[in-house]
Parts: sequence; structure tokens; C-alpha cells
Amino acid sequence: MLSCFTSHAQDSSRLRISLLTCTPGDELYSLFGHTALRITDSSSSSDIVYNYGTFNFEDKNFYLKFVRGKLNYFMSAEYFEDFKYGYQVTNRGITEQLLQLSADEKKALQHFLTENLKEENKYYQYDFFFNNCTTKIRDILLKMRTPALQLPAVMPAKTRFRQAIHAYLDRGHQPWSKLGIDILLGARTDRVMSASDQQFLPDNLMKALDSSSHKIIVSSVNLYPLPQKEQPILLFTPLVFFSALLLFFLILQAGARRKWPVLMSGLDGLLFFCTGTLGIVLLFMWVATDHSMTKDNYNLLWAIPSHVLISFFIHSKKSWVKKYWLFTVIAGVLLLLSWAFLPQQLNIFLTVFVVLLTFRAAVRYSNI
Repeated sequence: MLSCFTSHAQDSSRLRISLLTCTPGDELYSLFGHTALRITDSSSSSDIVYNYGTFNFEDKNFYLKFVRGKLNYFMSAEYFEDFKYGYQVTNRGITEQLLQLSADEKKALQHFLTENLKEENKYYQYDFFFNNCTTKIRDILLKMRTPALQLPAVMPAKTRFRQAIHAYLDRGHQPWSKLGIDILLGARTDRVMSASDQQFLPDNLMKALDSSSHKIIVSSVNLYPLPQKEQPILLFTPLVFFSALLLFFLILQAGARRKWPVLMSGLDGLLFFCTGTLGIVLLFMWVATDHSMTKDNYNLLWAIPSHVLISFFIHSKKSWVKKYWLFTVIAGVLLLLSWAFLPQQLNIFLTVFVVLLTFRAAVRYSNI
């Protein structure tokens, strides 16, 4: 009885605050996990989860805002049992870490979240690396806790943003998502992360809090067991696709070039048009969006925007067209030779596609 009385005297807030870290899901948007705060108030018998990872698909110009990096996420709240059920039905686990906070800190944190939930306060401009559902909660805890928390690095020294993302994509068996992300994200993603940078990932924040010298974690528990997942067998990978595409063009070049020259011209035109269109998209993501990590993108060395223009001159015999094909061949060879030395880690499977582009440019050059 004395122990219970002493505990109550030390904390009159009647609040229990914990960090919820959710395991990754199967969809790309959920592949990196999730973070939320749970506040249980025994005085009002409430059990609420506060979540900064909410967005509205019905938002006007949703996709345009998302592409341009101007999409507003917002903070929402729901009953804990509803939150828990949503993760259970999708086979995603939840780890709960009980936070060691004073009564005043708990009250201040609850008040802050209640105010932040108001319509005029709840929206924020989302950034996957620097302003997401995890970093928002990290920043709140750093602000509310006295003395200020010192959160250590939890990944090996010199780990880069891209390497951290790759670990999740590989574990989630997402080779196509990995390829797409590697194409969209530029050289800034290959910067070495600081301890603070690492905490954009939910698992890393959980581990950092657990390892903090300030002993902010009272206890940690997995809220329910997860069934074992069967690992998928992936046959249609980027390597298989690009290799098959290269083989397809080689076979056509050897056997059908003289029989169906129009077919070869059409395929080459389509190949360079699609590649150039991708380059235009990458250029747009660099100069016309708020995404910081899509800038300085070395994929533009092969996804050259001007390929869109040359795709309409496949049959041309003009000297400038011949020079363009020669330039493309030289650029492709130099890129392949310098692949491992670029400031940006390009996806290794793209080497096969660059070989294809260089091969087709060489064929076009030799035909003039």
C-alpha cells in the first residue's frame, strides 16, 4: 500500500504516455513503419492515439501536390482499440514503450497535442526524411522533456540515407519500388546520416529512445504476436526485365532488321521517347518541386530529356542527328565506366538498360 501511495504522490497527472512503433506493411507507403503517441487518462477513462501520419486522398489536386512536395499531412486522433485493430488485421505489429515523464511534462504534452489537433493547427508540410510522422513526435519529446534528451546513433557509422531505405526495401522484397526510388532520388540521398537524421525511421527512433542515457523508457512490450509470413519468390525483377528487353532487341537486330526496318525504327523511337520523358520528369522533380532529395540527380546522365526530340528523327540522315547518336554512345560508355565512382549510387540493374540505350544509339549512328 505504501508503494502505491508513494507512486501516486509523485505523479498526480493520472496520465500514462507511451510511444507506439508499428512494423512495416506490404504497401510502399507503409513499408517503413509508423510512429504514434498513446495517452491513457485514468481520470476520464480515455485511451487515445495521436497520429501525425494522416493524409486525405480526396484533397484537391492531391497527386499534383504530392509530386511537387506540397502535400499537407495532418495530425489525427482515434481510440486505441480502433488503432490497434487496424494494424492487427493487416498483420502489422505494435511495440509500446512506456515513457518516463514527470506529471508536469505529461500534462504539457497532453495539452500540446490537444491544441495541435485543432483545425487551424493540425496541418503540416510533409517531408519523408525530415518532417514525417516520426520526426514530428521526436521533436515534441525533445521539446517537452527536461533535461533535453540526447538520442544516440543506432545505425553503423557512415550509413547513408539510401542505404537505410534499401534495407527496408530489400527486407520487404520490393525490387521495383527500390528501382523507382533509386531513379527519383538524387545524390543528396547518398549523404551520410547524423544521429538525428537516422530518426526519420520509426524503428530507429524506438531504438534511440531505448538507448538514451536519460533512461526515458520505463518498459517495452509487443502488444500482440504476429503470424509468420512466407517469403515471396520473385521471378519478375528489374534485372530479368532489362535483360529480356536487351535480348529482345539483339534478336530483332540480328534477324528482323532487313525484313522489318519500320518495326525497328518504331521500337527505337519508343525506347528513346520513353527514356527522354523520364528525364523530363526527373528534371521537373529537381527544379520545380520542394523535394530536397530529388535534386542533383545523376540518372539524368542516361535519362537525357533531349531523347524525346531525337525519337522523332529516327529516320533522319542529317549530320546533327548522326552527331547526337555519337554523343549518346560516348556518354553511355563513359557512364558505364564511371558507374562505381559517381557521387550518387545508381541502381545496378540500370547498367543493363544503359547498355541497351548505347547499343541502339550505336546502331542508329552506323545506319547514317
